[in-house]
Amino acid sequence: MILRGYTPADCREMAELFYDTVHTVSAKDYTQEQLDAWATGLVDLAEWNQSFLVHYTLVAEKDDRIVGFGDMDLSGYLDRLYVHKDYQGQGIASAICGELEEAVHNPVTTHASITARPFFEHRGYRVIREQKVVRRGVSLTNCVMQKNRGAENPGEEGA
Repeated sequence: MILRGYTPADCREMAELFYDTVHTVSAKDYTQEQLDAWATGLVDLAEWNQSFLVHYTLVAEKDDRIVGFGDMDLSGYLDRLYVHKDYQGQGIASAICGELEEAVHNPVTTHASITARPFFEHRGYRVIREQKVVRRGVSLTNCVMQKNRGAENPGEEGA
């Protein structure tokens, strides 16, 4: 696996990975209605591209395909972290997350899904609060989580 910076040519494949991962990996924690509201399959690629270009965005590749990605803004908000459904548990999320965490001096904050919460807890993040967010009229539960600089990074498994 290699980690590299994002290029606009990656956006479509990343959007497909996002949709597939949400609809398979998170299916154990969310209803079909919630999954459909979270990931419709109709990502605004121009908007995502602009966001990835403004953020520090990393792409993981293996066998000439994108197997994971993550992005963080300058404040330390980890916006997205997704690993391909067929590459779960191989340390990909840990590698991406570790690089993103090193890029900022602030505490790192994320809004973790129910599915991703154990991964972040294992990396030393703590739950600030559980919250309900509404996507397309459907309520989904996630957690605002934070990791302070200098907190241990015991986790090596990907989410």
